[in-house]
Amino acid sequence: MFKTPSACIEADQNAVAKVVLMPGDPLRAKFVADTYLEDPVLFNDVRNMYGYTGTYRGKRISVMGSGMGIPSAVLYAHELYTFYGVEAIIRIGSSGALLDDMECRDIVIAMGACTNSNFAHHYNFPGTLAPTADFDMLYDAVSICKERRTKIKVGNVFTTDMFYNAQPDIPTRARELGMVSVEMETAGLYLEALAQHKKALSILSISDHFFKPEALTAQEVRESFHEMMEIALETAWRHAD
Repeated sequence: MFKTPSACIEADQNAVAKVVLMPGDPLRAKFVADTYLEDPVLFNDVRNMYGYTGTYRGKRISVMGSGMGIPSAVLYAHELYTFYGVEAIIRIGSSGALLDDMECRDIVIAMGACTNSNFAHHYNFPGTLAPTADFDMLYDAVSICKERRTKIKVGNVFTTDMFYNAQPDIPTRARELGMVSVEMETAGLYLEALAQHKKALSILSISDHFFKPEALTAQEVRESFHEMMEIALETAWRHAD
């Protein structure tokens, strides 16, 4: 067994593919593996954070949960990038819509991520770090969406540290500043990829709306984001070995 400084991932070093899809929910990772990957093999179940590797159209791709929030997501992203040689991570998560013309299951591709997190401070940069996606993966994902004629929004998302925020006007202020949706991991993933000189992209599916009475159930969030999953898999395929 490959030994690492952490007990969070316990797998052989070659068990993880160079490209990893990363949902927040480990059960969504299992759903992706069972639904889309050929011959998926479970490489991690420590803390029930399931990780699988299989093949998609002849190329090795992995999928692993990240948990909720920047600290959990970056913990796993850091270990995948630095201990397991992963080159690219594509977050496949849920997000709350901010714009009036958005509906549940719409696709958001995060070009950048604004955040109220202090996570970037630990890099000790004498300024403000801007968390942005890898351009090549962003370009490929948008191209795939155009080929599929998929309705998408490409732009800034708001990565928040608080699921329940004591300031009720935050969604309105985020919308006024051009952000398209709210989620909890993308800024951290983009910053960690920047620090490790690796690739990252966040492809999100709308699970609820801040200004409309629309919301999906937990099971729907876990199992009904097929279009997002397929776009992510096709993007991953272009960057996999």
